[in-house]
Amino acid sequence: MKKDDDAQGLEIATLAGGCFWCTEAVFEELAGVANVESGYTGGDTSHPTYERVCMGTTGHAEAVQVHFDPQVISYRDILEVFFATHDPTTPNQQGADIGSQYRSAIFYGSPEQREVAEGLIGELESKGFFGAPIVTEVSPLQEFWVAEGRHQDYYRQNPKQGYCRVVIDPKMAKFRAQYADRLRRD
Repeated sequence: MKKDDDAQGLEIATLAGGCFWCTEAVFEELAGVANVESGYTGGDTSHPTYERVCMGTTGHAEAVQVHFDPQVISYRDILEVFFATHDPTTPNQQGADIGSQYRSAIFYGSPEQREVAEGLIGELESKGFFGAPIVTEVSPLQEFWVAEGRHQDYYRQNPKQGYCRVVIDPKMAKFRAQYADRLRRD
């Protein structure tokens, strides 16, 4: 956790749900979220680059760190949004994005986060919520490497880009409709 986060009482959720542009876009609009950073984690290469991660050779997943105020939104609520906005049943794939860098994963920063993640997955599994087994990896957070500047706030910075219009726009429309009461009001 960053010192600034501690001072502000923020916590961090580190999540991989396919392309980080999509995941970042969702959490940037959620009330209680102070900041979202796109990056890479879960691999074994120091200082990975977007190009190397995309090649699938670093072991890293495209991920986001969601800095949130637990007085406004809980870690469990963050995870519920995470599961509602990607497919946790496809190993190493989200839509047309294929490779281990697009896997579904929760990288926990504490035993409490691990417990919440595993508990929620167990609940969703027992209810057969997705109609297929959840393959989301639950692993301890190691190093999180912040992605290059061009990947931060990607959706907001590039709304007319093809990927944003074809992939992210429909996801955001669904998210905004489902979570209208939880969106930022600023």
